[in-house]
Amino acid sequence: MTFPSHRGRRLRRTEGLRALARETRIAAEQLVAPLFVHAADRDRVPIAAMAGHARLSPEAAAEEAEALAALGVGSVILFGIPARKDAEGSGAWAGDGPVPRAVRLIKKRAPALVVWADVCLCEYTDHGHCGVLRGGDVDNDATLPLLTRAAVAYAQAGADVVAPSDMMDGRVAAIRAGSTPGHGDRRGYQMDAANVREAIDEALADVDEGADALIVKPGMPCLDVLRAVREAVRVPVASYQVSGEYAMIQDAAERGHLDLERAMWESTLGMRRAGADLVITYFARALAERLQSSRGAAEAARWT
Repeated sequence: MTFPSHRGRRLRRTEGLRALARETRIAAEQLVAPLFVHAADRDRVPIAAMAGHARLSPEAAAEEAEALAALGVGSVILFGIPARKDAEGSGAWAGDGPVPRAVRLIKKRAPALVVWADVCLCEYTDHGHCGVLRGGDVDNDATLPLLTRAAVAYAQAGADVVAPSDMMDGRVAAIRAGSTPGHGDRRGYQMDAANVREAIDEALADVDEGADALIVKPGMPCLDVLRAVREAVRVPVASYQVSGEYAMIQDAAERGHLDLERAMWESTLGMRRAGADLVITYFARALAERLQSSRGAAEAARWT
């Protein structure tokens, strides 16, 4: 009986050998933790569909950010929920809004933590769309200066990164110089999920307009897009494992359909393997806690 000259199992026999040959790893500094910051008086309001997560006051968000920084998490991204909404989403650029307040507090409590601010109007408009409406449709060009005002407000508060997620044409160039639409949908300005080539065109256009990094979302359904974008651009690329993906994994685990720990590691590793330099995930704290603890680090070594 002849044997193959290639013996892949030689490097799989012990954990030390597996670590020696491991191509992709997860580190806490590669994780970005999303935080929802609201203007309400209550420090924490649990989010029913997202176990372990809550809407936070600016003070509570700063406390959570400090804890994440202590665990080695590299970044947080803030999403604002204002006390009042209007047709233009003016709360997005209010200097005393929940996001600017949270940014200032986080920078005091965790100065080394990189703070991202999501730039979009959907959380702030009373109709839930990502821009101002004209005749029932989103007016792309009328929205751009409003997005710019929001980005400037966050930057003035001390945000390290402003991250436009609205998909208005020209938003990156304009910025550079808890909501669902009340009616209709966002198909008129959000990309068609079926189109990879269009995603590449959008990514290249954003870089040409001055984007320093890109985000591909949702995460797991778009691994092919993530890989294609990673190969097309030279700037850092993040993958966003959105709230629906988190809720899906949690729900399946609660029903006994999958192992939560395994799914958490494998889904994050899949995005890293597909080309993500950073992973925005609601599992960020849990992953960082495992990576920091000696027992958890040993378990994490099976996946990273």
